[in-house]
Amino acid sequence: MPQRKRYLFVCVNRRPDGSPKGSCAARGAVELHEKLKAMLKQRGLAEVGARACTASCLDTCWVGPTIAVEPDNYFYGRVTEADLEEIVGALERGERVERLVLTPNDFVEPKELKKIGV
Repeated sequence: MPQRKRYLFVCVNRRPDGSPKGSCAARGAVELHEKLKAMLKQRGLAEVGARACTASCLDTCWVGPTIAVEPDNYFYGRVTEADLEEIVGALERGERVERLVLTPNDFVEPKELKKIGV
């Protein structure tokens, strides 16, 4: 199998129910990963274009579900099933979905979660 152009790491980390940070898995990331993987295969991207992989915590629980796109070095956040078609289309064109790309501020844990100490 050749190395792919991009790897999409979908956080599927699960925190206990009721955790203030929440978790990507609790927000449907496991299902997102499966659908993304199927879409990449269906569109012919899975062989060399892109691979959808699962990842543990990417330290951005508050903006999950999160997908890290490598080697392009950016993250998608707050991803829903409705976003997957746009993400795959952008991959085909060698682009990214700017409205989903996390900003530097998105990586800062919200103050209210820091106070809780989770």
